[in-house]
Amino acid sequence: MSDSSHGPRGPAGLAGELFLAGTSRLLRPDEQVFEAMLAGWRDQQLSRNLHHSTVDGRLAVVRRFQRFTNEFPWDWRPAEMEAFTAELRGERCALSTVRSYQGAIRLFCGYAADPRYQWTAVCERLFGSHPAQICFEWNTAAHVQETEGDPRRRALTKAELQRLFDYADEQVDQARRSGHKGWFTAVRDAAALKTTYAWGLRRRETAMLELADFGTNPHAPEFGAHGVLYVRWGKAGKGSTPKRRSVLTVFPWSVRVITQWVEQCRELSPTAARSTSLWPTERSGRLSKEKLSARFADYRDALGMAPELTLHCLRHSYVTHLLEAGYDPLFVQQQVGHSYASTTALYTSVSSDFRTRTLRGVLDASVGRALALNARGAEQEPATGPATTGEL
Repeated sequence: MSDSSHGPRGPAGLAGELFLAGTSRLLRPDEQVFEAMLAGWRDQQLSRNLHHSTVDGRLAVVRRFQRFTNEFPWDWRPAEMEAFTAELRGERCALSTVRSYQGAIRLFCGYAADPRYQWTAVCERLFGSHPAQICFEWNTAAHVQETEGDPRRRALTKAELQRLFDYADEQVDQARRSGHKGWFTAVRDAAALKTTYAWGLRRRETAMLELADFGTNPHAPEFGAHGVLYVRWGKAGKGSTPKRRSVLTVFPWSVRVITQWVEQCRELSPTAARSTSLWPTERSGRLSKEKLSARFADYRDALGMAPELTLHCLRHSYVTHLLEAGYDPLFVQQQVGHSYASTTALYTSVSSDFRTRTLRGVLDASVGRALALNARGAEQEPATGPATTGEL
């Protein structure tokens, strides 16, 4: 068999044809056929325009399952899928992770058992058996609701958010007074955390921002050169490039944060002159999303906040606080780049105070209408007539 799994005449390119033709030298047929299957499945997924990280992750799952069973796809059985799932549950894996692993194995079995790729014929000839689907409705997790996130994750209250930002500023002041070399990273990360909330960004969207991503909003000239943020690395759909969107600036204080960072602090980085990133580092050139998440976690723990709160909760907070402030739900949906209003609703953790005020407003309006109807009825009906009932 050719050493390259991606050559023009390799097994990945011709699926099982070379094995059927008997032109491949098989020193270890089971391992060689399995590797060729994986290579072909990899190419099949890449042809769907799936991201390399998605494909590589699925390949890793299938390899792990093979090691767990110590068997090859033509000998896999549904009971082994169930035992593998039981092991994952024993490791306390998240339900979404379990379902993702099962999905990867289901897709691979579907590919290997598809006669169009000829792996069934190859395995019958070499091993007297063939791959079959082992993932079914009765032994895999169902996706029964739109979100399976930890219910303990929520939006931060405004008080918690203020504490977080105040603490971030305190770390900057302490580092500056002590002459600590981490002063630059502290001020950068504080600005990045505030930006994540101020424009309702995902962590990758924040990390990938560049200086040129801000623009003016002619309908809000008070925000100057930072009236709109052009997000170029939004969450991509299946097989698509990152989704773009524009986010209008809504908080006046956010403009001051960005202006101070760009005009006074960013240039202190030795890599700033040769970097277009909004968040340059002293070495690599760009702040990573992992580093930003770690910074949030450090501040969260220092403040004694719940460990379930993550950087993404700042995005939840943005949605919640805009709705509480009376912004139209469609406007909020478009700001955060959701295709459906139901998705935005999942992000919302409207406070009990807001709900109480909303209910009180509706009830007061209903009572007002009822009193008005009763007043008009009293003027029209004779004194001895029946009482009228206002429509609530």
